[in-house]
Amino acid sequence: MKIETMEDLFLEQVEDLYDAERRLVKALPKMAEASTSQSLRQAFESHLLETEGHVSRLENIFRTLGQDPKAQTCDAMKGLVSEGEDLIGDIERSSLRDAGIIAAANRVEHYEIAAYGSARTFAQILGLNEAVSLLEQTLQEEKNADRKLTQIAESMVNDEALRSPISQR
Repeated sequence: MKIETMEDLFLEQVEDLYDAERRLVKALPKMAEASTSQSLRQAFESHLLETEGHVSRLENIFRTLGQDPKAQTCDAMKGLVSEGEDLIGDIERSSLRDAGIIAAANRVEHYEIAAYGSARTFAQILGLNEAVSLLEQTLQEEKNADRKLTQIAESMVNDEALRSPISQR
């Protein structure tokens, strides 16, 4: 897609986010399954439901633009998900793995926060008020997910990982 206008740029951002969210719908169950912490597993399961909602919101944005939903490969999310999968494979099932999963998931959330913030700003500039509202709602959910992951890490997982028998080797 050749980008020549702000509308083109906005659409490209939405297509990128659509691909990113669909990748996460597939990745989050794997992250939940790989977690030993019940709190972390529940956080991923809860965020999966939110992420499915993010996909729906993006589909609504496509409809308001008169477009069929279309994903443009999000190389950044592809890489972040791959790094998370590698990390899961590299660490035995333990609190140390949980700490690594949280670090990988925080990277994902930070990417999404940046991407949704930019898309929302573009929608504002274009006067796409419904899109602004939908993107802002998702942006707040991504920020909340990031905070929750950080809280889980700082309140228990990181200390448990430090004391993990795997860490003591």
